[in-house]
Amino acid sequence: MPVAASAIYFLNLRGDVLVNRLYRDDVGGNMVDAFRMHIMQTKELGTCPVRHIGGCSFFYMRISNVYIVIVVSSNANVACAFKFVVEAVALFKSYFGGSFDEDAIRNNFVLIYELLDEIMDFGYPQNLSPEMLKLYITQEGVRSPFSSKPSDKPVPNATLQVTDSYEVLPFGMPDLKLGLNDKIGLEKESQLKSRPAKSGKTIELDDVTFHQCVNLTRFNSEKTVSFVPPDGEFELMKYRITEGVNLPFRVLPTIKELGRTRMEVNVKVKSVFGAKMFALGVVIKIPVPKQTAKTSFQVTSGRAKYQASIDCLVWKIRKFPGQTEPTLSAEVELISTMAEKKSWTRPPIQMEFQVPMFTASGLRVRFLKVWEKSGYNTVEWVRYITKAGSYEIRC
Repeated sequence: MPVAASAIYFLNLRGDVLVNRLYRDDVGGNMVDAFRMHIMQTKELGTCPVRHIGGCSFFYMRISNVYIVIVVSSNANVACAFKFVVEAVALFKSYFGGSFDEDAIRNNFVLIYELLDEIMDFGYPQNLSPEMLKLYITQEGVRSPFSSKPSDKPVPNATLQVTDSYEVLPFGMPDLKLGLNDKIGLEKESQLKSRPAKSGKTIELDDVTFHQCVNLTRFNSEKTVSFVPPDGEFELMKYRITEGVNLPFRVLPTIKELGRTRMEVNVKVKSVFGAKMFALGVVIKIPVPKQTAKTSFQVTSGRAKYQASIDCLVWKIRKFPGQTEPTLSAEVELISTMAEKKSWTRPPIQMEFQVPMFTASGLRVRFLKVWEKSGYNTVEWVRYITKAGSYEIRC
């Protein structure tokens, strides 16, 4: 049978995930941990490019300083899988100016996500022709100036990912200094430099807590976040913002109860971020009464179904472009009971999503400085992602 990929991962030589895409729900999100533990850490990468672990098969190939790993849960055509990898790399090179390495992936991860959605559908390979794809994916890739410079030494990177809290993915043990557009930090900087603060949006942070690696003395005196990161992924800081929060979505629900046995549900979801941006993995859960017997749907984007286990209409949109307004219309038939009907207390609508390159709080990184004591060159790279925490809308 052809490839029915459940997931694809792009890893660097340390095993850190650069980009990943889950195409099916038959594997867990910890598959990459199994690859690291049973293959990378045992140094068996060069023995066989196909491994079977825990009921799943791993097909992997190294291109430059990147490992591309395909995970399948069923019997699949291995040759077809590796042919897909080779043609996908050729496609990426055509967008990235001929280069494909860790720096190229970091500089073009938004474009890579868009291409992965086009070249594979539910785990099955699609058209990988650069000539065809460039007709409707016209975005140009960014070529890193570091990718064309060969080096015999490893290049440590400092990666900052912004969600509702900060997450830092450091490589090596450098000394980092981080400046934000928070109000206190900008006012302190203007005092130290004896000049007026620059005009622009500032953010007031409340209830800020830091990881234990942060130098609090320097923060109190300079209002900048200085730290030496520990090994692995960690949460640098948490904060709370009460004013000026820009929600990425507006949800407009209309629910009508037509007698004892019918309901009409209409939900419009508007993305308020930029038209060139998009959200990934959007899930809208619309509660319905427990006595729901039958449902019928009509959606302008994505797919919807009724899940009786959670008493919700679940609407999934894999890729949600900015400045669009998809709608869901549903008719719900209820079981008629002889008991006296009680008024239905409507639970809130819940949403799950992540929006790359968008910050709901408006908090921005003004500068990220890295001092590597061993003398290596460093690459500073900042990525913003807004993820849904508890995102609820009252009906």
